[in-house]
Amino acid sequence: MAELIPFAVPSGSDKTLLVWNLSSGPTAEALHRSLSTALSRFGLLHSVRVLPNAAVAGPGFYAVVKFYSARDARRAQKACDGSPLVQSTPVKVHLGSRHKAAGHQTLPLNSSRCQELANYYFGFNGWSKRIIKLQDLSDLEGRDAGALATPRGKPGLRFLCALEVVLPSYKCASPGVAVAEESVEELEQGLTALVARRKAVQKLAVQKALSDAFQKLCIVALAVGSDLFLVTCGRKKTVSVVVPAY
Repeated sequence: MAELIPFAVPSGSDKTLLVWNLSSGPTAEALHRSLSTALSRFGLLHSVRVLPNAAVAGPGFYAVVKFYSARDARRAQKACDGSPLVQSTPVKVHLGSRHKAAGHQTLPLNSSRCQELANYYFGFNGWSKRIIKLQDLSDLEGRDAGALATPRGKPGLRFLCALEVVLPSYKCASPGVAVAEESVEELEQGLTALVARRKAVQKLAVQKALSDAFQKLCIVALAVGSDLFLVTCGRKKTVSVVVPAY
């Protein structure tokens, strides 16, 4: 059985677990750490949110947990429902309620989340990025303040980055392009401060381009052994990987 895993924020109810009957003894931060450790053995987690119960429900907490994989969420729900999990008393673990999201828009993962997902499925050495161009479009030293104006009319720093994410095992390369900018109220703010801000905008351009490259990839997780293959659908590249079947 195959499952599609895009480089996007998980939004489906089949990837969301609701954990109830968490005791009021530990702090929310402690429960967050314990739940993250306990549930991550079933698969990569996107987020764990621990919230206080409503007043009518009495003291205690509940948690909303998002997996990248619906298959991992189902496995976790079946294994943990009715078990102590992170405490001495049983907890309730259910899949998220199904509902139609009006005007729902898929949100792309930021660059750090993309790298986390890629490392999990491809391995730390299974992918790399190659910067093709990193261009300073602001040129603070060679232009006057009027020429540096951003679309908002203020002088600013601007960097363009073009790169590609390379998956050697799949003979696949995905391009990404982005521009990052920051308005500068005072151009004469000192060399040290200016250099630091230029580096920050430069880094942001690389991060945005990396996220853009990953948006053009989609993982197909196969729960049974088979040959790995790459399917190209228009501008979207689908990379299939084998994950252990439980």
